[in-house]
Amino acid sequence: MSNDHTNGHTPPAPASSNFLRGIIETDLTAGAYAERKDSQGQPLPQVVTRFPPEPNGYLHIGHAKSICVNFGLARDYAGRCHLRFDDTNPEKEEQEYVDTIIDSVRWLGFDWTDNTGEHLYFASNYFDKLYEMAEYLITAGLAYVDSQSAEQMTANRGNFGEPGKDSPFRNRSAEESLDLFRRMKAGEFKDGEHIVRARIDMASPNMNLRDPAIYRIRHAHHHRTGDKWCIYPMYDYTHPISDALENISHSICTLEFQDHRPFYDWLLEHLSSAGFLQKPVPHQYEFSRLNVTYVITSKRKLRQLVDEGIVDGWDDPRMPTLVGIRRRGFTPESLQLFCDRTGVTKSDGWIDMSSLEGALREDLDPKAPRASAVLQPLKLIIDNFPEGETVACHAPVYPPAHPEHATALRHFPISKTLWIEQEDFMETPVKGYFRLFPPSADKPGSRVRLRHGYVVECTGFDKDADGKVTAVHCTYFPDSKSGTEGSANYKVKGNIHWISVAHAIEAEVRLYDRLFTDPHPDAGGKDFKAALNPDAKKVISAYLEPGLKDAQPEQRYQFERHGYFIADRVDSQPGKLVFNRTVTLKDSWLK
Repeated sequence: MSNDHTNGHTPPAPASSNFLRGIIETDLTAGAYAERKDSQGQPLPQVVTRFPPEPNGYLHIGHAKSICVNFGLARDYAGRCHLRFDDTNPEKEEQEYVDTIIDSVRWLGFDWTDNTGEHLYFASNYFDKLYEMAEYLITAGLAYVDSQSAEQMTANRGNFGEPGKDSPFRNRSAEESLDLFRRMKAGEFKDGEHIVRARIDMASPNMNLRDPAIYRIRHAHHHRTGDKWCIYPMYDYTHPISDALENISHSICTLEFQDHRPFYDWLLEHLSSAGFLQKPVPHQYEFSRLNVTYVITSKRKLRQLVDEGIVDGWDDPRMPTLVGIRRRGFTPESLQLFCDRTGVTKSDGWIDMSSLEGALREDLDPKAPRASAVLQPLKLIIDNFPEGETVACHAPVYPPAHPEHATALRHFPISKTLWIEQEDFMETPVKGYFRLFPPSADKPGSRVRLRHGYVVECTGFDKDADGKVTAVHCTYFPDSKSGTEGSANYKVKGNIHWISVAHAIEAEVRLYDRLFTDPHPDAGGKDFKAALNPDAKKVISAYLEPGLKDAQPEQRYQFERHGYFIADRVDSQPGKLVFNRTVTLKDSWLK
């Protein structure tokens, strides 16, 4: 089988060692999963992992870590990784979420197809088998139907300092429980009237072993099975069985599932001993989840941002969803690099947002084509430049590190009237200011080089009735053009970018920044909305160099001096360009 799960993207550098790799290497040496065969009698890979999202929302930055870990381990150990949807809660799941999750995982650079076929699965595929196994557990005395109310069950469950109390229905006979379970399946009862529980230990110090629920009644339409079922298996029951049915070897999840592992093991031991599942069964391992500062990942809170119109949807570039991150302009390679660098440990901690942004800059810097853009335009008039004439200028498309830098050039004209940045002119310059300022009584106006063009000298400026500077005037030196012998005769400290007014492309530019000003906006019960950053989105009209007129959606550029930008994948179109700022050139949040 092919071990390339990167779907055309450049694989990240080899990952550093971690405890999961140590476990896998030990298992490979011992041949722990070497004898397993699939249903056709063919040998299985010794490493089979899975990424198992519930299709009840959009994937976020935290999921990216799990995707990279599971698919990355399978790739690196000649195994395979399954994409499986744990779709056992019909009231919250939709096909929309299935579609966007598939798209996001593929965009991130991974695939679930090998020479044995496509390994895309749904827990709902196993509903018949899950039901059959539940009947067995009841018959074997390992489960029962409980008829307490939800409130009674909660009261009798106890707490961490007090053992639970047996349900009055715990000793219900297997025959009676089986009859009730079948009638539950037949739709005879209302939601919540009965529930199936595993019979384990109501006094266990692990709350997850206090007779956990494995089936409940839900008269709800399922996005895949329709109205066939009115009872649905619980996640903690479905998940380990799905792993075993798919011959997963290493079931890798985050630390919040650590206390669920004893039930995982209890269930698989009983069902494999009864012949329902192949041995050796999967084993669950946990690692710390990815926590990034200035981000929230609670689905409830993210939905609140969307529903209240605080953001412009799930794919708003300020959102930590993968669809939002993609629209912002992050690359799959930068996310893979970031996830690899954060490592795999059992210790919870926080990763600063600057690490994610740094990985992005590192990925984009050598390969993003350069372009000029004026975001806060001010006119610069070259008074002695011939009216109606233009002179061709050119500049490298790529930075020197790029393999195409020697031949790839971008071309643009210089003319009499240009756009420059407002910050490149100062009526009364401060000390150390080396850009444009007008002459004064004791010295001439400043000289600067128009990047890739001529040296100019500031001669004055215009103001409107409100005192606002509307244009700057200068003269140019015809023998100073960049790339000519005469340019060496001019030594200036200032170097500014520009765009010819007559040739500029007008575009909408959305300046995005972090959504929150607090690194932990919802910690300790804080109102996360109180930390919303009022400057997280600014929309401006800007001017771009003419070569960008045909920019396609999702094309990325470095706008020199400003940062990295991407043509919006939704709104940008020919004749109406929209660019999103992905990240600035330097970290503006450093204190």
